Amino acid sequence: MFVIYKVFFILYMINKRLLKRMAGVFFGKERTGGGVARVGRAGRKGRGWRGVLRRLPGEAEAEAGSAARGTMAAGGGLSRSERKAAERVRRLREEQQRERLRQVSRILRKAAAERSAEEGRVLAESADLVTELQGRSRRREGLKRRQEEVCDDPEELRRKVRELAGAVRNAKHLVVYTGAGISTAASIPDYRGPNGVWTLLQKGRSVSAADLSEAEPTLTHMSITRLHEQKLVQHVVSQNCDGLHLRSGLPRTAISELHGNMYIEVCTSCIPNREYVRVFDVTERTALHRHHTGRTCHKCGTQLRDTIVHFGERGTLGQPLNWEAATEAASKADTILCLGSSLKVLKKYPCLWCMTKPPSRRPKLYIVNLQWTPKDDWAALKLHGKCDDVMQLLMDELGLEIPLYNRWQDPIFSLATPLRAGEESSHSRKSLCRSREEAPQGDQGAPPSSVPILGGWFGRGCAKRGKRKKAT
Repeated sequence: MFVIYKVFFILYMINKRLLKRMAGVFFGKERTGGGVARVGRAGRKGRGWRGVLRRLPGEAEAEAGSAARGTMAAGGGLSRSERKAAERVRRLREEQQRERLRQVSRILRKAAAERSAEEGRVLAESADLVTELQGRSRRREGLKRRQEEVCDDPEELRRKVRELAGAVRNAKHLVVYTGAGISTAASIPDYRGPNGVWTLLQKGRSVSAADLSEAEPTLTHMSITRLHEQKLVQHVVSQNCDGLHLRSGLPRTAISELHGNMYIEVCTSCIPNREYVRVFDVTERTALHRHHTGRTCHKCGTQLRDTIVHFGERGTLGQPLNWEAATEAASKADTILCLGSSLKVLKKYPCLWCMTKPPSRRPKLYIVNLQWTPKDDWAALKLHGKCDDVMQLLMDELGLEIPLYNRWQDPIFSLATPLRAGEESSHSRKSLCRSREEAPQGDQGAPPSSVPILGGWFGRGCAKRGKRKKAT
């Protein structure tokens, strides 16, 4: 009996320990999230000590876990409203995440678009820069070609002169436009040629004063005078201020000196304007917008002014500009011959080109120049040659003799008005003389002056006026 009692006592103690360990699971006490939840009848069924003795500890723990899950599924977890709230929270978080993804996508697309636009702008600027540089290069090349002098072959030039001679013979009203190119043979430099005044000034080189008292009418001047005598030329429109057309014997009525005459000064107070022809350059003290010569009118005592029209000015004098005769001659012309002119100034006067007439009724244009002119495309014929060479060939084709210039017969000496007493010191320019014997002592054989030109029709006052810089 004692042995049996001991066995039961040991089994009791073992069961007691097991029961204490599993009490919270098998007897209705289970921790769930910080609180105590009662286990239902289904959880307590078969949980007595006999059931415990029939189960191993691992199996008991597994059954306890399944019982807990069953309890949660049976309504021991979250309520329906809590589950709905949790579902809404989950959906809200997912929507926020999707919105963040959309924002990031928008930012990336915007950055890509900005980068693409920036690349496109840089490419466009690069293309514009390349186009501008190419345009500048083409303009420089075009300007260089335009400034280059081109000469026709002798045979080609003769062929063109024969065509020009036919046009001169058949012309009913021929008008001649002349420029500085017809005076270069008289040692008077032009303006836009390779050694022209403005070309040298733009290159920063000084311009030496020419001895205009030694200049004489050239072969071209004398040829034009003979053509006028033969009624082949009706009028001459000149841009030159050197007075060589007048000195060649061309009548005053047949000349329009659009830019004035260096030997003529006028009194604008007298009506009509009183002219004073001198045998020296009257523009020594004049320049742009400063035209008083320092001498006064013999009749009214008003200060005399020169007749030069500088850039930026508009010529209003009747003589020697003679705009009325020039306009009338251009309106009647059926042929225009341009000699030694770049036409960059004359092209700005529509009245000289009959622009109001239909193209079929406009005069035929013939140009003699070594350089490009803006009227080349309009010309019926362009002759690349020196004016004296072309006029020599033309006069030979026409069978006309070119008269020689004679200083003793120079009209300027018969037209000139002598200075009054006390006016001898009003100028320092060298005077024209009929012969070298009449030249004052010390002037004979004197070399041309190398002093830069400071004023007058030929230098600073006649140059193009630059743009004024804005004051800062």
